[in-house]
Amino acid sequence: MTCARSDIYWRDAAYNAVSRMPGSVNAAAAYLTKRRGAAIKGESLRKKLRGLEGESLSMEMMEMLTDWMVEQAAGTSVATDWILSLAAQFNLTIDHVPVAPDAVADEIAAIRDKLLHVSKFCGQLSAVALDVLQDEKVTLEEADRMLDALQDLRSMCHRIERNLRKALKKSRARA
Repeated sequence: MTCARSDIYWRDAAYNAVSRMPGSVNAAAAYLTKRRGAAIKGESLRKKLRGLEGESLSMEMMEMLTDWMVEQAAGTSVATDWILSLAAQFNLTIDHVPVAPDAVADEIAAIRDKLLHVSKFCGQLSAVALDVLQDEKVTLEEADRMLDALQDLRSMCHRIERNLRKALKKSRARA
């Protein structure tokens, strides 16, 4: 029987992320063995990621695993999803914001374009929320879907903020 894993919980998010990487937990264990100079087997790492009784995962190991996953995930946010879950445990909200392109010729046009995307994300959030709340209960899978929609919306808002700051900076430079 498999355990239901949700990115709501940081350990599950970390386990899910490592499992999605090429070679999964065994490749992660091999990486940690090489990087730390201390052997760890795949099954031992799996127990630590799951938080089984008597097993723990140090922050240093999670940092190393995250570095490895960032390399493996080629720019996707899956490697750092666990950090979002950990922050939420302590009533903090952080979001993935893609790296800005080197140069945007027209920041105002970029803001306008992103505002249209915000409308799209609001519609997606509404559709997901209506489905989730219809039976007046929220399952783990439904919560994951709704959180994904919320994070997409917030990420786009952060990108608009970045464009706005750049537009202001350009305006001041011309004045």
